Amino acid sequence: MEDEDCPDLVPIGADGAEQADGSPGSKIPVTIITGYLGAGKTTLLNYILTEQHNKRIAVILNEFGEGSALEKSLAISQGGELYEEWLELRNGCLCCSVKDNGVKAIENLMQRRGKFDYILLETTGLADPGAVASMFWVDSELGSDIYLDGIVSVVDAKHGLQHLTEEKPEGLINEASRQVALADLVIINKIDLVSEEELNKVRSSVRSINGLVKILETQRSRVDLSNVLDLHAFDSLSGVSLQKKLEHVQTTHAHLDKAIITVTFEVPGNIKEENLNLFIQNLLWEKNVKDKTGCTMDVIRLKGLVSIQGKSHQVIVQGVHELYDLEETSVAWKEDEKRTNRLVLIGRNLDKETIKEVFIATVREERENS
Repeated sequence: MEDEDCPDLVPIGADGAEQADGSPGSKIPVTIITGYLGAGKTTLLNYILTEQHNKRIAVILNEFGEGSALEKSLAISQGGELYEEWLELRNGCLCCSVKDNGVKAIENLMQRRGKFDYILLETTGLADPGAVASMFWVDSELGSDIYLDGIVSVVDAKHGLQHLTEEKPEGLINEASRQVALADLVIINKIDLVSEEELNKVRSSVRSINGLVKILETQRSRVDLSNVLDLHAFDSLSGVSLQKKLEHVQTTHAHLDKAIITVTFEVPGNIKEENLNLFIQNLLWEKNVKDKTGCTMDVIRLKGLVSIQGKSHQVIVQGVHELYDLEETSVAWKEDEKRTNRLVLIGRNLDKETIKEVFIATVREERENS
């Protein structure tokens, strides 16, 4: 396999050494905060920056987001370029404002190690959080200091349904639903402005897009930060909780034609790692898996637990757009346990039966050849 074929994901905490070591030498979790314009993302960030919550958080605000005077005043311009000035706030948090993807700000921030325990990175209202998340997977220099903890999407209870169901011209993806598709946690905000019936519709719309996501409901973006931080959505520490979650995920049905849905399936047995790579690469890279009408299946997020031949522990599969990674978890297969492979895919034009058939065929065909 070519070196460039499989993007490296920096192993997080798998060796346990990092957990034991709370010194500045250990890695800092990065949480991406996304949300459609007006959903309450800025209110959430301002709450984090001003409230006494006894957590030391470095917040990177995006200048292109809609925002308050507080945010705008943090950008200090020097010679026409934005100078990323980290400000220390009264509650122990750090804050800076950027006009790019935030990588430079994080690099600058690393010179202040020991002053913060978490990084929150805001994306603009229309941004694809997947592209931002991918940076932390492929930038090995960044990866030695930080790890991606999870993606949080804020949804407005009052207007969220309209955003999530808005039909886009052919070929374009609905940004609000993509943000939900990629999220590990969705915060449904402004629930005091809607009836229980309206709230239910927003809930079921979120759930139909992303069957794996955890949902928090709130007013004025006030949340218990312990529910937002330490999600471990992208590392092997999520093995046990992911196992429980995967057991309850259902394949969803699109509210609209071409809408994003969640598809899940299970195939028993052990599989070879190269076969799994082949299946994922056909799906994510070659994009040659099509539905019954001939449309290419577009996978936005992929998650699963699989049983790889020769490995005694369950292996977690993670994918965001074209990037994916396999990592052994701390969960060992029991001797009398039926080994199985369970995958969850979130995307468009997904056809459960076809994907399952392709998966089985890839695994079986290669097995017969070997």
